[in-house]
Amino acid sequence: MSAAGTDAAAYRPAVGIMLLNCDGEVFVGRRIDMPAEAWQMPQGGIDSGESPREAALRELKEEVGTDKAEFLAESRSWLHYEVPPEIAGGLWGGRYRGQRQKWFALRFIGSDADIDLATEHPEFDAWQWVPASRLPELIVPFKRQLYLDVLDEFRAHCGPAS
Repeated sequence: MSAAGTDAAAYRPAVGIMLLNCDGEVFVGRRIDMPAEAWQMPQGGIDSGESPREAALRELKEEVGTDKAEFLAESRSWLHYEVPPEIAGGLWGGRYRGQRQKWFALRFIGSDADIDLATEHPEFDAWQWVPASRLPELIVPFKRQLYLDVLDEFRAHCGPAS
């Protein structure tokens, strides 16, 4: 979902990371702060003065505990999602309706032992590698279209590394 035609100021600038292992499976983490089984790919805000690429590597380190990855692709445009009104007021001080994100496909070049969720501010309490086709069923419903858009864009990278 492109952010074109939307009020960009209403969306928090952020990045999303599709981290792929050598088998083309995607990293997902189970969110600590969400009910039940809420799994997602790493994502987070862009700090002032930070490029989206820099933010992606920082977020990877902060959420997954590693920066052992190489860039494969960047989304052609900014994608966005809106947070349901019943939870929007509690996020980001109620300042944003959602996020507009630049997405990156990265190839994980470490080993599973390099993944360490016990970061300074943990966001996930479990993780797994999943086939890309499972992403839409694992994400919370309000981000499902975003994940379908990310899959469409990065599908060529979702398979065994050559």
